[in-house]
Amino acid sequence: MIIVTGGAGFIGSCVQQALFRQGRQTVIVDYLHDQGKWHNLASHPPHQIIPPHELSAFLATVRGVEAVIHLGAISETTARDGDLVWQSNVTLSQQLWRWCVEHEVPFLYASSAATYGAADRPELFADGLDSIEGLQPLNLYGWSKQAFDLWVKRTVEAGEPTPPQWAGLKFFNVYGPNEYHKGRMISVIKVKYDELMAGNPIRLFQSDRTDIADGQQKRDFIWIGDVVNVLLWLLEHPAVSGLFNCGTGQACTYEALARAVCAAAGRAAEIDYVPMPESLRGQYQSFTQADMRALRAAGYTAPFTTPEDGISHYIKGYLASGRPYL
Repeated sequence: MIIVTGGAGFIGSCVQQALFRQGRQTVIVDYLHDQGKWHNLASHPPHQIIPPHELSAFLATVRGVEAVIHLGAISETTARDGDLVWQSNVTLSQQLWRWCVEHEVPFLYASSAATYGAADRPELFADGLDSIEGLQPLNLYGWSKQAFDLWVKRTVEAGEPTPPQWAGLKFFNVYGPNEYHKGRMISVIKVKYDELMAGNPIRLFQSDRTDIADGQQKRDFIWIGDVVNVLLWLLEHPAVSGLFNCGTGQACTYEALARAVCAAAGRAAEIDYVPMPESLRGQYQSFTQADMRALRAAGYTAPFTTPEDGISHYIKGYLASGRPYL
């Protein structure tokens, strides 16, 4: 079986669908609560769902685990409870790493592009363990992901035991179906589509930097299908270990993204710029662009979906289709 933590969430449920289609037995570690997350799994239920507070007891008796895909985390960039974030994003990750070492099970885990903080040039987005010491995340979430990456770095460099395969993926801005429970952390594509459908112009934040014009903030937006493909590829290539970026390698301006949403929805482009909330000033990443050379060098050759194609597929194939879930 394959254990997927956070398997009822956005990325996790899309990974679950792919494993389900392959006929793999899966155990999801997650809470469904009352957010409608069960819809994420409705067409591809797992073999078993384990509440996170029962994970330790489950791991003490389970046998035959093929891999652990650790996607569960507190992922809100506005999170404030440091103790809870550390426990969820660092301590649990360390526990799973050690369990995978003991039981010789491959361990794939979610890092984040939030670890890059205020990096604003392509050369500052290099991945790999050798490149992370000087990173300065802008928020608690990014810091917690950086803390675990650094723990992995120290563990590997000290020659301590590691899982037979380990790989961290620094996810950039992921978008696609099954993200609807994420509240304020839902992708900007879904938010802008909803604004259009409500009869409003698309609203974008004004730039909080004098050297970047409104709408010219850039981020690397990656289609969820590409993320799933990378994870499946890692499962199929157990000799590949390391800390890798997971983006497209191309930054897209928010203005171009807004125009792509309008085009996919069949609407004329109308964009308003609104002041950035005070809570985001100084914590907003105005530029992200994944350096994908490490993953390419490891052997991953599949192309990445362009924002225009991904946004069109998301809106026409899901949001406007009446069937928004995978």
